Amino acid sequence: MPGLSLIIPTYNAAERLRACLDSLKAGANLTDDASFPVELIISDGGSTDGTRQLARERGCRLLDGPPGRGRQLRTAAEAANGEWLFFLHADSRLPPDWMTALRRFMSAEGSRDTAGYGRLRLDSNRPAARRVERLANWRAARLGLPYGDQGLLIARTTYEAVGGYRDIPLMEDVDLVRRLGRARLRPLAIEIVTAADKYEQQGWWKRPCLNLCRLTLYLLGVPERYLARGYR
Repeated sequence: MPGLSLIIPTYNAAERLRACLDSLKAGANLTDDASFPVELIISDGGSTDGTRQLARERGCRLLDGPPGRGRQLRTAAEAANGEWLFFLHADSRLPPDWMTALRRFMSAEGSRDTAGYGRLRLDSNRPAARRVERLANWRAARLGLPYGDQGLLIARTTYEAVGGYRDIPLMEDVDLVRRLGRARLRPLAIEIVTAADKYEQQGWWKRPCLNLCRLTLYLLGVPERYLARGYR
């Protein structure tokens, strides 16, 4: 299973997905390459807004199933052909040199026993966005808890060894990186730009505080199904 599988979970994400796919295409030829094939998998949870049509038009491999990001990620990973897996959110965009950064990581000594994440950047000019970015990037570097918005590059062997994504309604990213452990997490030399609309809608203080509360309750053992209530 040579090469790389790019995996994006979606649910009514057409508006943001287009920009995500454009950024991926700008950095790599997503057609067959005998030396290093790359496949792009869209794992959709029942979209009704044209997401699936867009995926087909862009030549993506489309998987349909019930909604739930943990379930969608797990299903796509099981179906993927690549020996490396790169998980990315539909509202994120990568820089033009993203493939160079990923291949550099994958070729480094010991990389198959680790996982890589990007540096978070929000698509807002507000000073509050810089504050949220600093906190998120600090959390990833110091606590070993990168957000799903920061992407995750991991060798299939390591992904499977730790049990992969679990079918849970929330905190699927935290659940996986905790099983990996901080010692096996490494930064990728890329900045991942992510939509700031949820912060704009909920508030630049309110949303981070809610996220922190949910994380604290999760670490204290509160079941994910309770934490998922009201989450968006």
